[in-house]
Amino acid sequence: MTTQHPGTDRLRFGADYVPSSGWLSSWLDFSADTARRDFEDLAGLGLDHVRVFPIWPWIQPNRSLIRRQGIDDLLELIDIAAEFDLDVAVDLLQGHLSSFDFLPSWVLTWHQRSVFTDELVRSGLRAYVDQVCRAAATRENVFAVTLGNEVDHLRPADPTGAATTATWAAELLAAARTAAPRLLGLYSLHDAAWYAGGHPFHPTDAGGLGDLTTVHSRVFDAVPAPGRPPGPATTSHADYLVELAAAGSADPLRPVWLQEVGAPRPEVPAAEAAASARRMIDQVAPNPALWGVTWWCSHDTDRRQADLADREYDRGLFTVDHRRKPLAAQLAAAIGELRGPRTSAGDRPALVCDVDLHSRPERRAEVAPGSAFHTEWVRLRQAGPLAVVPAHRADDDAYLAARRIGTVLART
Repeated sequence: MTTQHPGTDRLRFGADYVPSSGWLSSWLDFSADTARRDFEDLAGLGLDHVRVFPIWPWIQPNRSLIRRQGIDDLLELIDIAAEFDLDVAVDLLQGHLSSFDFLPSWVLTWHQRSVFTDELVRSGLRAYVDQVCRAAATRENVFAVTLGNEVDHLRPADPTGAATTATWAAELLAAARTAAPRLLGLYSLHDAAWYAGGHPFHPTDAGGLGDLTTVHSRVFDAVPAPGRPPGPATTSHADYLVELAAAGSADPLRPVWLQEVGAPRPEVPAAEAAASARRMIDQVAPNPALWGVTWWCSHDTDRRQADLADREYDRGLFTVDHRRKPLAAQLAAAIGELRGPRTSAGDRPALVCDVDLHSRPERRAEVAPGSAFHTEWVRLRQAGPLAVVPAHRADDDAYLAARRIGTVLART
């Protein structure tokens, strides 16, 4: 993993890969033909990367057993992506995906070991991270590994809480760095880490661990009522979360990857999805901190796949029979317009945030969607790009210049 900034000189656009056939269970009988057809869809939109999710317990079904076939299937998927000029980011600890928990039996059953504090589990995780990262790094089109998709969801196996989450994450990122020094190493959390006061994972960790900050914009956290046409709080939510992440980092130049964003029903009605997606991209794209945008997800899930939350079935850019949706067409149009070197935006105004997410994480609810601060930010954001600046840096000229902030506004 590089210690240099990955840069924001051009925006990256990609998709979180959910296979069109067999959902994520398709890893059990991997089909190269399905992957090839799916990646052909995505490349046709002009995307440059995919984020892939090998399922942790299916590669490491026992603490001392890492299945070579599972790793080989991952490598074949990566090679197929390369056929379509798609770069790949590999997520490691699945963990939790689309309302399903995937935790190995050697953590659960009578063991009930803490994923975060039990040393036997941590030794198994270090071995898993080491082997998967070493394998992935042999492929030139792999650019990043993420510890897992929203690893805070691993807590069902840890009923006592996760008091050492930062140490745990730093340890596994160090293992990944040793195994694959050229890859970016990333840490991914559910957006509750930014908004929920009692959450045991803190913004300081999300904004400081790994080579850049990742955020997952779940728009159903910002919609006042399902079924309404998406309003400004919905379409600006991704930009707001990128701003919180940028403001929460000690490094004013740290990039932010919008690693998961979408248009889920019923919060975004199907008839509004394409227009809502375009407004979201148009609002977040000028943000100078933004590294890239990755859509959740690539393909719909067949409704014969039982027991997913209803909103999870129809979140793809493509249907299960490979039909491009209108929102995919809007994404492709935006990519065409935004491809190439980014033009430098002028200085933006910034709204002062009195909540220090580093020292007072218990006050996170004061910046959550629907809070007074968020409501004021949404109101002002309708006039154009608007940054968030921590109160203790509002007079720091060098910091403001680095974040391209020209005017500092106090909340009314």
